[in-house]
Amino acid sequence: MKNARLRLGIVGLGMASQPHALALAELTERIDVAGAFSPSPERRAAFAEKTGFPVVDTLEELLADATVQAILLLTPPTTHLDLVERCAAAGKHVLMEKPIEVSLARSVALVERMEKAGLRLGIVFQHRFRPVVRRLRAALAEGAIGETIAASAEIRWWRPPAYYAQPGRGMKARDGGGVLITQAIHSLDVFCTLTGIPVVVGCFARTSPMRHIDTEDTAAGMLRFANGAIGTIGATTAAYPGFPERIELSGTLGTATLEGNSLRLLYHDGRQDVMEGDGPTGGGADPMAFDHGPHKALIADFAAAIIEGRDPDASGRSALAVHRLIDALLRSSTEGRLVQVEGD
Repeated sequence: MKNARLRLGIVGLGMASQPHALALAELTERIDVAGAFSPSPERRAAFAEKTGFPVVDTLEELLADATVQAILLLTPPTTHLDLVERCAAAGKHVLMEKPIEVSLARSVALVERMEKAGLRLGIVFQHRFRPVVRRLRAALAEGAIGETIAASAEIRWWRPPAYYAQPGRGMKARDGGGVLITQAIHSLDVFCTLTGIPVVVGCFARTSPMRHIDTEDTAAGMLRFANGAIGTIGATTAAYPGFPERIELSGTLGTATLEGNSLRLLYHDGRQDVMEGDGPTGGGADPMAFDHGPHKALIADFAAAIIEGRDPDASGRSALAVHRLIDALLRSSTEGRLVQVEGD
């Protein structure tokens, strides 16, 4: 087990492949890249030249290769369910870019397909692996701030016109949704891992006049949790020039504030626990302006999970929580009423 290795294939070589390639280049002692595939010969050639990883001409080459244990799936969300069906039929574990799929129903179906096949499914929620998030999760598990009374998440990002000028960007046909499922989902996933999933939500969501898209680029929600705690969510890609995402939890013993890569724990007895970090987290004009360290930690955990026969930290089943939250927020906005969040 100590020297066991994972052999994987990569499917999808668009923008999302960049941090994964950087991470995999630093994980060669544990992971072998068997080959990378894109339907585009130009993308295959560019990826091979830039990374040095091998490429293959067809997806079937990876699925038919008995030495390939897992697939790193980096394709648009509308393709996920069909591709995971093929991976499951071929007996491959899957690590897949967020979101799981474009609707809650398809997301649940995808997770259940992998579970039925007895295969591991990981979702690329790399923010769970940021050092400040790991530190805060540990503090909450220890009861550091007591019982949560109020919670908020603010994701005030900026995406320029050039971002939405790309074919299909911000459109339901390609992305499945707007700011909630495409951008804010990372921070909302972290929020759910810290607070648990709300039981009732209300939401307003809209498309600003800045964009010619058919999905929301601004949303505001209110939440109620099972223990009676209340909270708020704000998400937008129209806040120039983009600001660090912020999560704040107020408890009976203190308050925790996570802002970008910094964490502050302020206790009622006057103690403070501060963890300072720097560097962007992808909230500005360049969506790829972030360190690949969390991707590296996530991929390493996924590889270890396959080797050790356990679920990865960012498992498909755990990732359904944020999809249930987003589904309820959008239903509330559409229907103009409070909505119960669907249970697992």
